[in-house]
Amino acid sequence: MVGYGLRAVHLHELMTPGVVTARLDDDVRHVAQLMRDRRVGSIIVCDPEGGPVAMVTDRDLAVRVLAEDRPPSEPIRNHVSRPLVCGEPHMDLDEAAALMVQHRVRRLPIVDEGSLVGIVTLDDIAVRTGNLEVAQRMTQEVIEGALPGFFFHERG
Repeated sequence: MVGYGLRAVHLHELMTPGVVTARLDDDVRHVAQLMRDRRVGSIIVCDPEGGPVAMVTDRDLAVRVLAEDRPPSEPIRNHVSRPLVCGEPHMDLDEAAALMVQHRVRRLPIVDEGSLVGIVTLDDIAVRTGNLEVAQRMTQEVIEGALPGFFFHERG
């Protein structure tokens, strides 16, 4: 994979340290309320020991809960995205960008020795590096990889 030519920076310099988390047994309503109250579009879901194991996004709630008419009392464990792709604090940004594109993720939790210490998003990369072109290219590659091929066929 071709690098993104981002300046030499490590994830701990860009990450947002205050990550909103939930437990696997928390119900869907509680997780949705956390998203609303904390004004976030994703939550990292942790196991009983506090280790990150999955992620749930506002889109997951819309597609997997609301659209399927699931009860809000169900545990969030039934609606999370797995596997959880993570980065490390001392990973360089170019490597993290490649990892995000490879796995088609817009958010990368940062884990240090099994503990969640932060998160980096495509928006963070754009804002904190000042390189909007790279962030747009990454976003396009992540979206194209996640959507069916017919969406991008030639129209005419």
